[in-house]
Parts: sequence; structure tokens; C-alpha cells
Amino acid sequence: MSDDTYRQIRGKVEIACDDLGPQTLKNIAEPMRVWRTMLSGQSAAKARPGSPASHTRELALPEKPSIAVLPFQNMSGDPEQEYFADGITEDVLTELSRFRELFVISRNSAFVYKGRQVNVQKVAKELGVQYVVEGSVRKAGNRVRITVQLIDAETDSHLWAERYDRELADIFAIQDEVTSSIVSILPGRVEAAASDRVQRKAPENLAAYECLLAGKLLHHRSDSTDNQEALRMLDRAIALDPGYAHAHAWKACVLGQSFVNGWSANPEFTIRTVIEELALALSLDENDSDVHRVLAAVNLSVHRNHDKAFYHQERALALNPNDDLIVVQQGEVLTWIGEAESGIEWIQKAMRLNPYHPERFWSHLGRAYFVARRYSEAVKAFQRINRGDHSHLSFLAACYAQLGDAVAAKGAADEVLKRAQDFSIDRFIATQHYKHGNDREHHRAALVKAQLPA
Repeated sequence: MSDDTYRQIRGKVEIACDDLGPQTLKNIAEPMRVWRTMLSGQSAAKARPGSPASHTRELALPEKPSIAVLPFQNMSGDPEQEYFADGITEDVLTELSRFRELFVISRNSAFVYKGRQVNVQKVAKELGVQYVVEGSVRKAGNRVRITVQLIDAETDSHLWAERYDRELADIFAIQDEVTSSIVSILPGRVEAAASDRVQRKAPENLAAYECLLAGKLLHHRSDSTDNQEALRMLDRAIALDPGYAHAHAWKACVLGQSFVNGWSANPEFTIRTVIEELALALSLDENDSDVHRVLAAVNLSVHRNHDKAFYHQERALALNPNDDLIVVQQGEVLTWIGEAESGIEWIQKAMRLNPYHPERFWSHLGRAYFVARRYSEAVKAFQRINRGDHSHLSFLAACYAQLGDAVAAKGAADEVLKRAQDFSIDRFIATQHYKHGNDREHHRAALVKAQLPA
């Protein structure tokens, strides 16, 4: 029940309640304090003060990845640092709750374990989670060291660990910085682990979230056959859970990929379906940051509606400023609308937020440098891509041409034509999402200078 309801019945109704702390709820922008009623004669007093062992049965795991953030340990021997350790824990919990694809255990449940030596696998069973985050804070002089680790409770294996050493100039700034870094990395590490689980399962045994995850992985391969299989997995996710906003948004994204790349047998029907799926996703959950992220991408790539794309992108960023995929897309959108210098800063921020970022972030950065006429830096970014396609190579050819390196430009152009024998400047420029004609013509002129076919 809500906090308002609890205040109205407190002292009037004989019912025990457990404070679950702030929770993210569907269609409500800000986390709300939530209370759980304790049934079957169980009292909050028995359930809350610290007796996780009072669970009489093991909790079933939620369908989506579930995670508990245990209270960070104060290793300083300084009681005054206790508030800092607790503050880090609470901030990580609050920011993780913005990710709709994670089931995050509440503060009150997690803080039952404060000050205890815990067995991670036992804690995970008691709380019904797959993953556990542990951390510690140690202050020495004017420096503080914060360590954090993500553990897969099923295998008791470490999925990720990091250490942050900072000077204690502004303790709250440190708290914000470290929280932002932790929260931007954790969901990606959890999704990677969940992806491994999905790949070990037979398709007929996948739940809705797992079908969605499989669909996303197939989409990222950017291949027509994988696109069709991605659509099949997302249709299965929707069949299992018709109210799954995230699945409808990603179905629109996959269909949009099919339309943009010319893989659709019926483009008009595909576009109508994209519009319908996006409208449905938004009606199901208008406060899902990833729904707005996908809406921004589709409005940009399919509809070429830059204003609408920017609106949804800003909405996604406001809902979840720590999602590296949203942050990097902010840089992409700014690049396409002619603000490449700002776009570069956002893409670099996404890379700092998530050092484990996908390789395609280098492509976004290279493109932004190119649009900003910073060709040498663009070349360095594109050279970081291990498996470049004809698109990346065409940008390299254009950069070399603008730098006056005719030999390198010809080499890159020859590679483009080896990989895409029917490449044409006009067709390629038509796939780029520039808002302003001068950016489009700058790109076209660079490709002509690289002697690629018109």
C-alpha cells in the first residue's frame, strides 16, 4: 500500500505492516514509499528487525534480473564515516531502481544485513535474488577508497569489481560521482550475465524478459536473418506478457531496422506497425526511459522527425541519466541536429560512465568528430573498431580525403567497394540522419573527394 494509505489506517486497523522504502511504480515518475501488509499472523516486528532466517521457504526468483545491494561496510574504524557508507548504498539503490528491467530489493530489506558477516548465496536465497552487490569504504587521511563487486549468487562467482580512490575534497561530490559510475556499469554487467543464461536455454523455455533479451542480442547483429529471428522472439515475449511496454518498444525498433535496411517485404505495413507498437508502448508505460530512448531512435532513423526525436531523447535522459545507452544516444542526436561539439562531449561521457561500453560507441564518436570537421580525431576513433563495415570504412575514406591523404583515402575506398560492390554516395547519404543540408553536403563532398562512386 502507499504511504498515504498507511498513514490513514495506522492505529485504526489491527494489521501489521512492513516498510519497503521507496519503490519505482508503473506510470509514476518518482519513487514512492510503499508498505507491505503481513498476513497469516506474521508481524512486522518479527519480520523486520533482523531475522532473515525467519523465512520459512525459499523465495521464487523474479522473471527479470533481481539484485540486492548490501550495506557498504565502513572499514575506517571511524564511526563518522558510517553515514558516508550508508549514503553510497542508498544512492546506488535509488539510481538502480530507475532501470525498469531490474528487480531491486528495497533499502529496508537490504539493511537487515548491516554490520553482519554474510554468506552471499544464503542472502540471495533469503531475498530471492540472482545477484548481490557488496562494497566497502575506507578513509585514510584526506583520501577515501571505495570498493564494489557484483556477485552471481547462483555460481558464487564475481562478475565485476572496481576500486575508486579519491581525495576527500567534497564528500558529496565523491558520493555522486562513484554512485553514477557504479550504477552505469552494473545493469550492463547484469544483462551480460543474463544473456549468457539465455543462450544456455532452449527457446521454448524462455520467459518474456528472456525472449526480449534474446531479441535485443539478435537485433544488435544487424543482419536480415537475425532481424527476422529477433522479431519472432519479441512476438513471443509479447504473447507471454501483452502489457510488456519494453517488448513493444523493441519490436518497433527491430521493425524500424528492417525498414531502414530495406529488408522488409512490405515497407508500408512495416511503418504502420512501427507507429502502432510505439504508441502502445508509450500508453503502457510513459515513464519507462528505454521506451523513450527507442522512440527517439525510431523517430530519428525511420521518420526523420528530429524535433520529436529530441523530445523523447530529453525525456529518456531526465528519467535515467545514468544509462550509458541513453547518454551516448544524446550525443548521437546532437550530432545529427548539427551540434556535433556537444555530441562529442556526451559520447565521451557515456564512455567514462561505462568503460565496458559496446564497440559501436567508437563509431558514434568518430561520426561526431567527422561532422565537427575534426578529421584526425575521427580517424583515431574509427580505427578502434575491430570489425568495421563498409559504413565505417566510408567515413575513414572521407576523413583521409579531407586531410589530403589521397593514398589512405583510396585504400579505404577500395575496401568499401570490396565489402559493398554496389556502394553509391547518393544511396549512402540517404541513410544518414542529418537535419541540416550543409552537414549532408559536407559529407557528400568528402565522399566524392575520396573518389567513391556517385
